[in-house]
This record gives sequence, C-alpha cells and structure tokens, in this order.
Amino acid sequence: MIIITGQTATGKTALALEYAKKYKGELVNFDSRQIYKYLDIITGKDLPAKTGVSSEGLPTGRRRFFQPAAGRRAQSGLRSKQDPFSVWLYDIVTPDQYFSSFEYVKIAQKVIKDIKLRGKTPILVGGTYFYLKHLLYGFDYQVPPDFILREKLNQKSVAELQKIIQELDPEIKQKMNQSDWQNPRRLIRKIEILKNQGQNLSGSVLLKTVPDLFIGLKHKNKEHLYQAIKTRVEKRLKQGAIKEVEKILKMGYKKTDPGLNTIGYKQIIDYLEGNITKDQAIEKWITAEVQYAKRQYTFMKKDKNIKWIEI
Repeated sequence: MIIITGQTATGKTALALEYAKKYKGELVNFDSRQIYKYLDIITGKDLPAKTGVSSEGLPTGRRRFFQPAAGRRAQSGLRSKQDPFSVWLYDIVTPDQYFSSFEYVKIAQKVIKDIKLRGKTPILVGGTYFYLKHLLYGFDYQVPPDFILREKLNQKSVAELQKIIQELDPEIKQKMNQSDWQNPRRLIRKIEILKNQGQNLSGSVLLKTVPDLFIGLKHKNKEHLYQAIKTRVEKRLKQGAIKEVEKILKMGYKKTDPGLNTIGYKQIIDYLEGNITKDQAIEKWITAEVQYAKRQYTFMKKDKNIKWIEI
C-alpha cells in the first residue's frame, strides 16, 4: 500500500497517478470534500469518471446517510483508453449528508481489501489527515455514530454544545485546539463518544496498517504556498466554480449543509448572496486555503511515519 498526503495544491493526485501507472495501482481518495457528489470543480476532481462499486455488505443503517458506495472509474491523460485505472471513494454522499471518519474507515477498509484481492496496489491519496489517522491507527474509542443523538444536538448552538461537553468532561477544553472547539461537528462527535463511553477522550492506539511507502508533500516556503493556491483558485474560477455553486443551490442544497460548509463554496455563496464583492470572495477563498494548508502540516508533521518532500 502506498499513501500520498500533504498540503493542498502540492500535486498529490498527479504523483499518485504516476505510482498507479508504475505499480498497477488503484487510487483511494481520502479527501473529505471529494466524497461529496456535485462538488467537483472547487474540490479539484480533475478526473472525468463514472460510478463504479456495489454497496453489498455495508453495515446496516449506512444507506440512510450515504448513497450506494463508493467509487469512480476514471481515465487520465497519463494512461490510454485501453489502460484504465480506478479512483475510489469519490461521490459517495450528497451535500446534505454528514459523513464521519468512522464511516470513512469502514468503507475504505472494504475498498482496500478488494483492491488487494485483485492483485492491485492501493494508493491512498488526499489531504484529510483525520480520515487517514483513523484508518491507519484506529480510534481512541470504538463508538459508532448515534444518529438520534446527532439529530438533537444539531439543533443546538456552538455555545450550547460547548456547555454540554464541559459538563461531561470539565477538562475537555484543554485537550482540544481552538479550531475543534469552534467546530459543531467535532463537538457533537466528542459528546457522542463521552455519552457512550462515560470517560474522557485521552488514550492511545497501536498502528494497525503499515504502508510500504508513506509520502507527504509540502510547500517549500510561504511564498510558494500562497502562489500555488492563488494559481489554483484562478484555475477553478476559469473552470466554472461560480456556476457550479449556482447549480448546487438550484438543486435545493443549502449553505448550512455539511458539504457546502467548505472552503471556496462558502466564499462564493457569500458573493452570490450579495454580502461581499467577487474580488473579496476570491481573496477570502485564497486566504482560507492558505490557512487550511498551514493547519494540515501542523497536524501531519506529528506523524513520524511520513516521509516529507518539499514541492
């Protein structure tokens, strides 16, 4: 198994395609935004594709929260029409559906096993380290989603969720970074764990899966990071990013839906609603991407198994 991760706009997919050609590989996505249907241009699904995998054998109740899973079979300029390759775990949920790392791990394990049984090389590629961490190292506690509890908690404000979680674990705030402390989905998941386990969130797990190659791509400096992201945002706009958002909204999806709570989509929706100008939306989009890329490396550099390459 090969893993390629790292900061946004570092060419992870391009490198993964090279390895796919060299090692008879099939790509497995672990980008938490590319799992959403219709979110194509802004999330960077550069590969034309069609749906591919059966949902047979998935855990009971899963269909309530995502469509029959899980993949795309794609063609690339690096490979001829007679020599196709596969990209799995694109387009497995609609924008109004919540999809946790717990759910990701369950389905990714099935896909990876299937690839190996067919004599192919699983090549995991993406930038959502939260998904990857749980896939490789497991969870602190094996608590399945409690969808009834989630429905109740989804009605509460961030402040109300913070109050609930502090009542369950008075020291929890010191264990969470500021981003997670303000993230309602992360707060809900931690409440879910605490209510089901009745204990705090500390704890460790052992490495479950050892990749043969574990590569992390990072920008060599802040200037390179900014320019790469600025160039990519401009490319997405030329490809039709604004029209993509308009189309999704016309389909009935809302800006509060999990899929649209995403960098790029949020800023363009603000522009379409008349809250900011187009230029302001673009600058806010670029800034948010840069900040996200910095957070990515902050989390990932703690993983000593990653071999870093500067781009």
